[in-house]
Amino acid sequence: MSPPAGLRRPMRDSHFWLAHLAAVLLWLVGLVWLRPDVDPLWPLHAVQAFALLGLAYPVVEEILFRGLLQGWLRERPRLRASRFGITPANLITSLVFTALHFINHPPLAAAAVLAPSLVFGYFRDRHDSLVGPIWLHCFYNIGYFWLFAS
Repeated sequence: MSPPAGLRRPMRDSHFWLAHLAAVLLWLVGLVWLRPDVDPLWPLHAVQAFALLGLAYPVVEEILFRGLLQGWLRERPRLRASRFGITPANLITSLVFTALHFINHPPLAAAAVLAPSLVFGYFRDRHDSLVGPIWLHCFYNIGYFWLFAS
């Protein structure tokens, strides 16, 4: 007997792979629309930046935001009820996460963080784990920085 859908590991969750596909489609639209000057070897030229932006920051941010803040908010029964797959705990966490990006990012780039943040929080709630959010956050950051900020 298999566990309920919400408790399956993210790698076996079709929603998890759809989140990857959504990122790739968004990157393709960005490439066509913005036509950035992409350095295909950026991860090799900027190993330290790649490691920080693509791996270290997402892990730390997910532990702090999805692990601690969203986890703390989820302990409140009124913040656990899901509407359209988004819990109030996820929404509050994502709004705080997005607001903090306004400190070091242009307004449009900071605001664009909200949608992925809600996706990361969705998988935190769906699997009661940080594995999915950390994986996705690393994936999203690596793609974004490689294509648009290299």
